[in-house]
Amino acid sequence: MAREIVLDTETTGIDPKKGHRLIEIGCLEIEDLLPTGRTFHRYVNPERLIEPDAIRVHGITDQMVADKPKFAEIVDQMLEFIGDSKIIAHNAAFDRGFVNMELERQNRGPLVTEQWIDTLEMARHRFPGMANSLDALCKRFNISLAERDKHGALLDARLLAGVYLELHGGKERGLDLAMAGSVGASGQPLEAVDYGVRPNPLPSFIHPEEAEAHQAFCLKFLKDKNLWGYQTQ
Repeated sequence: MAREIVLDTETTGIDPKKGHRLIEIGCLEIEDLLPTGRTFHRYVNPERLIEPDAIRVHGITDQMVADKPKFAEIVDQMLEFIGDSKIIAHNAAFDRGFVNMELERQNRGPLVTEQWIDTLEMARHRFPGMANSLDALCKRFNISLAERDKHGALLDARLLAGVYLELHGGKERGLDLAMAGSVGASGQPLEAVDYGVRPNPLPSFIHPEEAEAHQAFCLKFLKDKNLWGYQTQ
């Protein structure tokens, strides 16, 4: 099975190069695009104040993280959970920048760019010129935002997992899953067939009397006599 980790973070500000730190990390494990139920979620003491603009976004205050572990205390657990799996993130450069900054502070190697999959880039490719924030994609794919008053790392990871599934074809993917593993009479696996466009249309099986009755009905009851291509004499 293909194991992937959907990841989201909350931070003290928007720029790790200016000393901003990670204050929450949420990871959700999926296998073959389906959540397994395994998660990793921690609040982190950033050892600095959280900017007011950031608090307005996620609602996490200095008091809420004052007694939480520092990143050095959770780094091993986080890396063990992620392992060498692909990491799914929305605007991955943001989360990668903060996670790698924290790893660098602990003299750990970075999570390399090739390990990350950016759903923002996926969405921009599929919906060019449209709004592709996580909120916008949830609304587009009819994923409920009822529980989301503020941003939260684990909650947003759950929403993103749903978006990631939809970007891969969503519920329609079930048709492919139903086909997978099926076998024909010969015992060989069945493959999806692309039937294409029929070269010649099928002949009509409507009896002439039925066609005449339908035309009479349209002429008698429809206000617009030309709606179906029938015209009075």
